Amino acid sequence: MKTPNQLTATEAITSIEAGDLTAQALLRSCLERIEEREPIVGAWAHVGSDTALAHAAAIDNSPKQTALAGIPFGAKDIIDSHDMPTGYGSPIYEGHRPVWDAACIALTRAAGGTLLGKTITTEFANLTPGKTANPYDPTCTPGGSSSGSAAAVGDFMVPFSFGTQTSQSTIRPAAYCGVHGYCPSQGDFRMAGVREASGSFDRLGLFARSIEDISLVRDVLLRRPVRPVGDIPTTPPRIGFCRTSLWDKFEPAMQDAMEDAASRLSAAGARVRDFAFPDSFDRLADAHRWVSSFEFARNFTHEYEQHNDLLSQRLRDGRIADGMGCSFETYRDSRAYLANCRATLPELFGDIDFLITPSAFGEATKGLDTTGPTQIGSIFTPLYLPCLSLPVFTGPSGLPMGLQMLSLPDTDERLFRQARWVENQLKD
Repeated sequence: MKTPNQLTATEAITSIEAGDLTAQALLRSCLERIEEREPIVGAWAHVGSDTALAHAAAIDNSPKQTALAGIPFGAKDIIDSHDMPTGYGSPIYEGHRPVWDAACIALTRAAGGTLLGKTITTEFANLTPGKTANPYDPTCTPGGSSSGSAAAVGDFMVPFSFGTQTSQSTIRPAAYCGVHGYCPSQGDFRMAGVREASGSFDRLGLFARSIEDISLVRDVLLRRPVRPVGDIPTTPPRIGFCRTSLWDKFEPAMQDAMEDAASRLSAAGARVRDFAFPDSFDRLADAHRWVSSFEFARNFTHEYEQHNDLLSQRLRDGRIADGMGCSFETYRDSRAYLANCRATLPELFGDIDFLITPSAFGEATKGLDTTGPTQIGSIFTPLYLPCLSLPVFTGPSGLPMGLQMLSLPDTDERLFRQARWVENQLKD
C-alpha cells in the first residue's frame, strides 16, 4: 500500500475527495519524506513548511472544490513566489524576496495547489550544478538545470514540480530521475515571473509521476476545466524513429533499449519507420547556441557588470563569453534559419503522429560536478515541438532511462493519449 507521499496527484485528489485523505495529512507525509531524504538528495533550496501547512489547513476547512485540492508541489528556484525566497541558484541573490507569484505558481495556487518550497537549480539555469544528487544513486547527477525539481518528484517528496527548459533542462533530469517530464508547445504556458535565460527558447517544464498528472496541471495552467486524458487510440500510431546525428554517442544500452522499443511498438501494430532530418537541419545546434547565448549574455549584463566576482568561471567563460562574442548579424541570421526549419516541419512529418528518440545519452552520469550532456536538446528545443520523457527503461546499473516523444506544435493533448498507448506496450 502506498503512503500518501507516494501517491500521484490524481490518486491523491481521488482520496481527498472520497474523504480518505486530507490535504494536511498528505503534506505532512511529504514533509516526513523530505526530513528523511533531504540530507542525501539535497533537492530543496527552501522548504516553506509553515506557509504550506497553513494553506493545506485552509483547503481542508473550505467547502469549495478545487482542481488540485491542496496537492503539494515544488518550483524551480528561478520561479518567483511572494512568500518564499528565490535565489536563482546564485550567491548574488541569496535571501532575495520577490513581491509576487510567477504566473505558474499563482495559477496553481488559485486551483488549490500548495507550494511546498523552491527546488535547487543550477546557476541561473545554466551549467554550474547545485547540491542535488540523483535519488537512485547519490554519486550520480540528477541532471539539470531543473535538478531539484526532478529529484524531488523522483524521490516522492512531492507529486509534481515546475522546472524550465532552454535546451534539455526538463527532459534530461526527468530521464535521470525516473519520472515523466513534459515541455509544451512553445508559448502555451505563461513565463511571467520566471527568470529569463533565453526568451526565444525558455519553456516551463513539468515533472510528475503520471501522464494524467501532467494533463491535469496543464489544464490548470491554461485555466480551463480539467479534462481526462482521453481514450487510448484504437488505431495504432504512425511513429518516426529518430536516431539523430548523435546516435554513435549514445550508450549501447540506450541504443539497444530504443531498438527494442521500436520493435515492440511495431509488433503491437504501430507503423514505425526511420526518420531523419534533412541536411539543411545540420546547423540546428549551432543556431541554438548562438541565439541562446546572445540573449543570455544580454539578460545578465547587470550581474556580469556589477557582481562579476560572484559568477562562476564556467558561466563567465562559457555562455556569457559566447554571447558577447556573437554579433547581432549572426544572432539575426540564426533566428531566421531556425524559423525556416520550423516552417518545414509539417511537410517533414507527413503522416507521422510523433517521433521517438532517447531522452538522454544513457543513465545518469557519475559525479556531481556536471549535469550530463545537453546536445540532444540543441537539436529539438529550437524546433518548438511539445515533448514528453517517459520512464520506461532501466540501464545496466539499475538506473532509469527515458524515451522521448515529440510531435508537431499544438498537438499536446493527442501526444498524451499516444504516450499512454506507448507506455502500455512497453510495460514489462
